[in-house]
Amino acid sequence: MSKPNVEKEPGPRGEESPIAQTPPEAKKKREYKDFGHEEDKPTHANVDMSLIELKAEDLYDKEKVDLETIVIEDVFKLLQCDENGLNTEEAHRRIELFGPNKLEQEEQNAFLQFLSFMWNPLSWVMEGAALVAIVLSNGDHQPPDWPDFLGIVLLLFINSTIGFYEERNAGNAVKALMDSLAPKAKVKRNGTWSEIESADLVPGDMVSFKIGDIVPADCRLTEAINVSIDQAALTGESLPQSKKVGDQCFSGSTCKQGEAEGVVISTGANTFFGRAASLVGQDDDTTGHLQKILAQIGSFCLVSIGIFVVAEILVLYAGFHYTYRRGLNNILVLLIGGIPIAMPTVLSVTLAVGAQQLAKHKAIVTRITAIEELAGVTILCSDKTGTLTTNKLTIDRATIRTYGPFSADDVMLLAAYASRTENQDAIDASVVSALGDVSRARAGIKLLDFKPFNPVDKRTEITYREESSGKLKRVTKGMTGIIIELCTRNKTDEIENKLEADVEEFATRGLRALAVAYEELDGDDPEVEGNGFELIGLLAIFDPPREDTKQTIDDAIALGVKVKMVTGDQLAIAKETGRRLGLGDHMYPAKVLKDGPAPGGKHMNLDEMILDADGFAGVFPEHKYEIVKRLQGLGHLCAMTGDGANDAPALSRANVGIAVEGATDAARGAADIVLTEPGLSTIVHAIRGSRIIFQRMRNYSIYACAVTIRIVVCFAILAFAFRFDFPPFMVLIIALLNDGTIMTLSVDRVLPSMTPDAWDLAEIFSYAVAYGLYLTASTVALVAIILKTSFFYDNFGVTFNGLAYPSGSNDAQLHTIVYLQVAIISQALIFVTRSHGFFFMERPSVALMVAFCIAQLISSIIAAYGNWGFTEIQGISGGWIGIVWVWNIVWFAPLDWIKFAMKATVIKRMRERHDRKVAAAAVQASEGGFPITRTQSRAASIHESMYSNRVSFIRRAARKVGFGRKIAMKPEELQRFSSIQAQRTGATLARNPSRTAA
Repeated sequence: MSKPNVEKEPGPRGEESPIAQTPPEAKKKREYKDFGHEEDKPTHANVDMSLIELKAEDLYDKEKVDLETIVIEDVFKLLQCDENGLNTEEAHRRIELFGPNKLEQEEQNAFLQFLSFMWNPLSWVMEGAALVAIVLSNGDHQPPDWPDFLGIVLLLFINSTIGFYEERNAGNAVKALMDSLAPKAKVKRNGTWSEIESADLVPGDMVSFKIGDIVPADCRLTEAINVSIDQAALTGESLPQSKKVGDQCFSGSTCKQGEAEGVVISTGANTFFGRAASLVGQDDDTTGHLQKILAQIGSFCLVSIGIFVVAEILVLYAGFHYTYRRGLNNILVLLIGGIPIAMPTVLSVTLAVGAQQLAKHKAIVTRITAIEELAGVTILCSDKTGTLTTNKLTIDRATIRTYGPFSADDVMLLAAYASRTENQDAIDASVVSALGDVSRARAGIKLLDFKPFNPVDKRTEITYREESSGKLKRVTKGMTGIIIELCTRNKTDEIENKLEADVEEFATRGLRALAVAYEELDGDDPEVEGNGFELIGLLAIFDPPREDTKQTIDDAIALGVKVKMVTGDQLAIAKETGRRLGLGDHMYPAKVLKDGPAPGGKHMNLDEMILDADGFAGVFPEHKYEIVKRLQGLGHLCAMTGDGANDAPALSRANVGIAVEGATDAARGAADIVLTEPGLSTIVHAIRGSRIIFQRMRNYSIYACAVTIRIVVCFAILAFAFRFDFPPFMVLIIALLNDGTIMTLSVDRVLPSMTPDAWDLAEIFSYAVAYGLYLTASTVALVAIILKTSFFYDNFGVTFNGLAYPSGSNDAQLHTIVYLQVAIISQALIFVTRSHGFFFMERPSVALMVAFCIAQLISSIIAAYGNWGFTEIQGISGGWIGIVWVWNIVWFAPLDWIKFAMKATVIKRMRERHDRKVAAAAVQASEGGFPITRTQSRAASIHESMYSNRVSFIRRAARKVGFGRKIAMKPEELQRFSSIQAQRTGATLARNPSRTAA
């Protein structure tokens, strides 16, 4: 780099240029349309202000009045206040009208929350079974069935306790947003300034804030001295915004520079910040995805049980004329054994262990059911500022433009001279840090004078003495139009044309231009004018992508997840970021979400446009929320990443909300997964981890459904064919041992898929029916051989209390044999369902093997020594135990071949049918249509709403008895926030005027 103290050949002075000698009045002044400098002009209310308070309906028409843009005088008139603030009496009156400046928080009674986990069809059947055991079983002069009752209740409480614990520890997004509000505010009441709780602010109050303060409420500025507001966490804008008199400041934003006074125009839930909280906290009655899957699996089990219960009632009572209690015990067997009551518990444990595994990859899961949904995510909507990018302004050295004899490195160094090294604003910090060694910004020079940036001059300036030469020099940097007006040494048409083209190029790419000029001073007086500024360079400022973001996006795409950028920043910036990351620049401004696609365009409707777009820019919280909601409506599972309060509503609405490292408390509270290290690379680990967890849950689901078919069909056939009455308590023991073993699936070894996972329930049910019927055959065959032949006595010498045959179809030892056979082979089935090939080719986890062995040991001990009279079983000999084990091994071996046969026939045809549907959609697209594909198996059953943990009657009961309060959501809160401010504030004052109309 050439040293800046080397004498430079000055450029030609403007008056020496032939072009520059054109008369000034004939030359049109250029307008350098730099990026991000468009301004909205103040407006007036289009109605007589004196009539507004008498016509409240006028305030609902934004074309007549908008508190955000009307001139300050109209704001004061509309809000019935002045610059002296309100008096105490009026402030108290308005508190009653508008409520406190804080967010209400819904509180749910813990006891009712716990009970809500027992309110779904799976639990209903078990609760019904418990009632049957304790109430309806008082027949035939027998006492209630206490063992069965206590066992069922124990299962229910284990399930509810785990669900309650998980839900109770989830983060509360509304509370995090509320805690972010400024606790104190400086307000002018009765003409004097005082400090009050920010919750006591009302519309019409005069407030004051300075550097470092949090803006306490949405306000319009009446005084502003060099004010810069950081609202990135609210709007997604990467650069702090300069504010002048008349501008609006948002509640929850931070004052980074200067001091200001303003008039409050909205408070609490009606602020921009409060609306975000309302969207997060609104009562969403939609059922979670995992609940929908449970609903469908539950319905499958309920239908299976219902068919055979009805059949047993008809056959056992009408056909066999069973006594009341005997028939009831048979029905209890189907109810207890057929319902996979522990399924929510097993899945919760699987997810909880998975969450611990994800924590090792620096991803903290706050809602464990989100893991299952992350495995099926097809679209990842990512915020830009602070998520894809660093949220730290940087000089793009590759795009530096030079206009004089100075090199790009010289321009950078001189720009750093003209920057503060302490108390820096964002631009000064980016310029100085671009040097690498920040000490160079003052090395070799002696500072004589420095003029910081201010909104009037819109530039910084330094006058310094160069220590090597002793010469006085001056450097200035700032807005392009301001700097070029100062330049006299090289301000030619050629330079101006080049500068204008460069600024426009930067603007189209979303880069902010920063011009740099240089002059020398004669003599030793730093106050004198120099020999004329010379334009030497143009810097491009942007918010750069994180180093790992591009690789992360590529990895996500490789996993079958499409990434869309959804940002509050401006369209040009979004497109430039998309190009740099390989996302594409096919992006739209937020207004299309309201206006829809242009007529005659390639998109038939808004849904098609949202699916096709690479991203959206200039969005507000409700836009992000709407995008996520529409994508979900198209059948996609949607993940959303973000870091600011403006992302909180969409994070809450998304199937999986992901708060990146450094996110605000509001974003972390609304998110399902919180990343604790920078960048998005952790998301790829989380997706892979979630798919491993999904495979474990899928394996269990096949197993659970197969066991339902196996128990229900098996014991119904045994009752019909042999009048076999299996003890209900032993079915409960089988269920407890099975579920205790299956919980070790949470740490089982499985491989993740490379495409988004989906619950193909038809496939799961097909496998379950095949396995269930096969295992049923194994038990029925064993009982038939024992009852109808003496095969085992003849070949192995085993007896029933010394007899070759059992005393009857309900011999106590026969019950024990059937118990042991069912318990062993049912648990062994998991080794088949967890593998894709032969079961011995995919090694299970040590925990699963140990749990299986322990469970089988317990089952064998019960079979040998379980002389329990209350449940009609009797211990059997070691010979019978050995026979049952060998019998199960013989029947277990063909299970893998059944799996392969299913894959080659039924499953293959189902997948071919699905592929034909996809191909048909592709053909439609090639003919000009647009395929809107739905994620596989997303349709919920008609009973899905019954599986929501919090059901409507629980909510109503909680409110009726006074437990907690619900956040008020008005329909207009989904409209633009300025309209809400005008409606809520102006209309309320109009109905309750403090003065009469003139």
